[in-house]
Amino acid sequence: MISIQPASPRDIPSLVSLVNSAYRGDSSRKGWTTEADLLDGQRTDRESLTRVLADPDSLLLTCLMDEGTLVGCVHLQRQGEDLYLGMLTVSPDKQGAGIGKSLLTAAEVHAKASHCRALTMTVISVRHELIAWYQRHGYTWTGETKPFPTDVKFGQPKEPLEFVVLKKSMTGMQAGDQVPG
Repeated sequence: MISIQPASPRDIPSLVSLVNSAYRGDSSRKGWTTEADLLDGQRTDRESLTRVLADPDSLLLTCLMDEGTLVGCVHLQRQGEDLYLGMLTVSPDKQGAGIGKSLLTAAEVHAKASHCRALTMTVISVRHELIAWYQRHGYTWTGETKPFPTDVKFGQPKEPLEFVVLKKSMTGMQAGDQVPG
């Protein structure tokens, strides 16, 4: 059994470890969301997560196993009428167990309850399997691309990278609806 709840400042050290282990380095290779072949360096740090938690337009949700072990997270940030979804993370050894889907569902329920028009996200364009996963959950490519950040705090690209923008409309969903997926 899992529980999803808002992160607190005391969660930051565990979140830094979780996110970096899921996206970068050898530990990330245990899961299918690794970016280790695309980027060197860290994915996040204490300072970045402290800013996220302090931002009144942001919500960082954590996913905990029964015994309290942190196994996932997702960052949600209000951007006008939309909610931006980022840093959807699942521990590499727990991937494939439905945790990502549960976090995605929680994000969509939050978006609708917050009267957002849509959920948007950016995904590295060469992450075809990840884009396909989001598409299976109702997200569509908008045709828009964005440059990959040059801030090395986000990681050092091993090749030229860009983002594609994906979007899912929340129109027509009611606040208590079960999100299909």
